[in-house]
Amino acid sequence: MVHLLAIQSGWWTLLGAVGLVAVGVIALAILNPRLFVRSCFRPMLALLYSKRLVGEENFPKTGGAVVICNHASWLDGILLLWMLPRNARFIVDGGNFDGKFAQYLAGAFDTILMAANVKSIGRALKAGRQGLHDGHVIAIFPEGTITRSGQLQAFRPGVTKILKGTDVPIVPMFLDGMWGSLFSFSEGKFFWKWPAWPRRQLTLYIGTPLPVDAPLDRMRNAVQQLGSKAMIEQRQRMPKLPCQIVRAWKKRGGKMQNADSSGVELSGRMMLLRTLVLQRILRREVLLDPKQEPTVGILLPPSVAGVAVNVAMAFERRTAANLNYTVSSDVLNRCIESAGIKHVLTSVRFMEKMNFDLDADVVLLEDFKDKATLGDKIWGVIGAYLLPAFCLERLLGLRKIACDDLLAVIFTSGSTGTPKGVMLSHANISHNVEAIKQSVRLDSDDVVLGILPFFHSFGYAVTLWAVQTLGPQGVYHFNPLDARQVGKLAEKYQATVLLGTPTFLRGYLRRIEPGQFASLDVVVVGAEKMPADLFESFEKRFGVRPVEGYGTTELSPLVSVNIPPSRSAAKFQPDRFEGSVGRPFPGISAKVVSPEDGSERGAGEDGLLLITGPNVMQGYMGREDLTSEVLQDGWYITGDIANVDKEGFLHITGRQSRFSKIGGEMVPHIRVEEELAKQLLVDDDDDGEDDVLRVCVTAIPDAKKGERLIVLQLPSEKDPSDLRKGLTEAGLPNLFLPAADAFYTVEEIPVLGTGKLDLKGARVLAEQLTDPAAANETQASG
Repeated sequence: MVHLLAIQSGWWTLLGAVGLVAVGVIALAILNPRLFVRSCFRPMLALLYSKRLVGEENFPKTGGAVVICNHASWLDGILLLWMLPRNARFIVDGGNFDGKFAQYLAGAFDTILMAANVKSIGRALKAGRQGLHDGHVIAIFPEGTITRSGQLQAFRPGVTKILKGTDVPIVPMFLDGMWGSLFSFSEGKFFWKWPAWPRRQLTLYIGTPLPVDAPLDRMRNAVQQLGSKAMIEQRQRMPKLPCQIVRAWKKRGGKMQNADSSGVELSGRMMLLRTLVLQRILRREVLLDPKQEPTVGILLPPSVAGVAVNVAMAFERRTAANLNYTVSSDVLNRCIESAGIKHVLTSVRFMEKMNFDLDADVVLLEDFKDKATLGDKIWGVIGAYLLPAFCLERLLGLRKIACDDLLAVIFTSGSTGTPKGVMLSHANISHNVEAIKQSVRLDSDDVVLGILPFFHSFGYAVTLWAVQTLGPQGVYHFNPLDARQVGKLAEKYQATVLLGTPTFLRGYLRRIEPGQFASLDVVVVGAEKMPADLFESFEKRFGVRPVEGYGTTELSPLVSVNIPPSRSAAKFQPDRFEGSVGRPFPGISAKVVSPEDGSERGAGEDGLLLITGPNVMQGYMGREDLTSEVLQDGWYITGDIANVDKEGFLHITGRQSRFSKIGGEMVPHIRVEEELAKQLLVDDDDDGEDDVLRVCVTAIPDAKKGERLIVLQLPSEKDPSDLRKGLTEAGLPNLFLPAADAFYTVEEIPVLGTGKLDLKGARVLAEQLTDPAAANETQASG
């Protein structure tokens, strides 16, 4: 009996203690909501996330301040409150805090709620300013909405209104690590997806405070540059592309993965099997020790074989150098020498067409047909069909690949001189692939028409690695100008994505039937400026509107893109602006500076374009002198003239090399060229070839004015006086008008194999036409 009473007494004591704790918790929740909520959230957040602060010394310890930060997920506000050393009062959309519990949470941190009406907005701004005067930290997400693509969106002017009449610092921040979480819009949806990591590493980058009068575009630039710093420092998180390709091909299984115009069709597992066999044969029969031969030359068109050889080199952890087969043997041999290439992998059929004389051992893939041993075949079957992906990755040593290991050497187009070997790392290309995944959102339902050569950085990064790792099928053809074959392939395989240049699209308009492109959903163009009329013409004929992107070989190559209309998930903010080349991809920052003194230009002001981010090349192979000229403090000097508008869209207005200084004024070649092209464009009823480049503006030295414009044009009925009159009517100043004797008719305009204008060839041709002796000197020095 005594024992029973003791038990009952113990229970009453326990219940009393629980009751006291409950009363205490309720009292705390009522009397000190902030402490209560923080006490609840801290252990939960610490369980799900690890946190790190970079630049904490930049955060004011006392006094008022405005915090501006990127907005990638629903949890960003709570996470910032958890990570910041001081409490911050957020100004947020009150529509997200309708329920009583949500309002309680908002009140716990003195959150300033703002409804979508003028009076409420005015009250919120007034409360924010008062908070700053009272020494509070006021935080705002200037984008006004969660990003749907990972890109930093335009900043709204509300932050400048809060600062009006105050004298407090603006603290830029970037929260890294939440894109890809359940609470972000990665994979095209919130919440309903598997988290990428069980416990995410979050890093809050705090930048140097800006003055209270900093313009909105400078605030955005500061946040974006912190984002670039974050992605550069965290580049080891980038997926290892060879591992990704193993998983993608295994996932594709017996379904077709790749096809080409020679009739070859292979499934995902057969691609993996053949590539594994090819790798073993190359290692045994051809390749030297990796230390003696780290770089291997590849001379193949975009094809199933070209894909397999490039992936085999990645499995072998060698650097692939896809060589430009549109140049001469002399140029090729200079590339081979600069990269230290000892072997060039190619095919009999291709060499018979090209007739190159190379200073390297030429290895013909056809010679390997009878060299696959039984052991090679068994290994291929085991790797492709039996081993799990993680086992195969370990056996191949792919987990040992470091983010800064070289994946490829891509030679520049040579449009301005001798090609340079651009060294691109695994992280460089991987960043581009992830950017394509986020923006264009390629998946297993897509069929990508691979017409860009793999020696072109766009073709290598996108139509090879992005296509093979993100799930689409790849359909390849070696000649992008062969419109009839391109149309047949698109129709046969129901292509959904086309990547090309405006020059290529012009040819397709005339030679491809609308039904052949009926399945097209995305068309992205780059390499040259898209003429305004081509948007309308292409959409009218094929029912899909192209979008422009921008990049250079040195930037792996993509910098920015307009989101294709059919892939857009934008709400509240636009994600494309026709005439621009889009917003920079996540992790990439664009800065526009004065070519004369390097001072930063404001929104909408033209200047020299600089880019930084994890996509910036490692350098030019063997040319540290040239590398140091274009890479300064982590920024790549593109040589392009551009501006960034107030919405964050990048506009390319010319190249530094495509401006002439005439009489002390900068004259843009492209502006003159565009107006001349409009006058020379053939009529729709004409049987002419409207895909051919008809006019080019270049320049030669001039003793009186510094330079003189020269116009190279195809035969036309219009004489120079008509063309000059048309330029005047278009509003061009007299300084922009080429002289009457500066117009030369030529059989063809110099064009590179990639479809881009050959700037050096055009200049040399102009010199030949005006002064043959000077042209010979230029060629000798080049």
